[in-house]
Amino acid sequence: MITLLEAHALHHRFGRTAALDDVSLTLRRHEILAIVGESGSGKTTLLNALSGRLTPQRGDILYDDGGGPRALASCGEVVLRKLQRARWGYIAQDPRSALRLDISAGGNIGERLMASGARHYGDIRAIATHWLEAVEIDPARLDDLPRYFSGGMLQRLQIAATLVTAPELVFMDEPTGGLDVSVQARILDLIRSLVRRLGLAVVLVTHDIGVARLLADRLIVMRHGRIVESGLTDQVLDDPHDEYTQLLVASVLPA
Repeated sequence: MITLLEAHALHHRFGRTAALDDVSLTLRRHEILAIVGESGSGKTTLLNALSGRLTPQRGDILYDDGGGPRALASCGEVVLRKLQRARWGYIAQDPRSALRLDISAGGNIGERLMASGARHYGDIRAIATHWLEAVEIDPARLDDLPRYFSGGMLQRLQIAATLVTAPELVFMDEPTGGLDVSVQARILDLIRSLVRRLGLAVVLVTHDIGVARLLADRLIVMRHGRIVESGLTDQVLDDPHDEYTQLLVASVLPA
């Protein structure tokens, strides 16, 4: 399987804290990679580095857009923004930070289409309607303001607004964090079905091992800015070798 994204020896510090300490990884096309660990383990810093939201102080991140791997650091701001607007997507834990609550649901979806070059109003509106249906939001809510949506609906709207440009790579930061358990289950089912149907590659950050087991092909466990264990998700969770991974798995399993 072709490598889509890779990182080599990433280092980043916040003051005296090593958020990334010699981190390397690969992501293949159509693969779902989960990054797990406790708060402060470095997983969100790694996600921000991989998605171009943070420039690591040392190390290289390579992305293959079909023409061979090239370093993000050499792409330039314009190329990186084009990637982030069309070929990549980012789903935040709090959809309010990613959506514009003062424009309609359809407008939030249409903005990303327009940023990617779409201009025909009728087409944009039709595509936005299709995506509302795809994420199980009543298309009659197309012109409603998101400020009146529930937390689960906001997250589904963010998913629609992210996937509307058919990105090949999506970064997810705790996509079900802060939602009620029953809502989490529906959002996870939606993400799983859309990711598989669209053939996306995903880098997923979560503190919830159950989410990782449900969604991910491979798993990376982080602690103190380092990768302490990695492998196929079921293998790592069913037979963890590192002591920290064993404690992490035991903490969410019934006695």
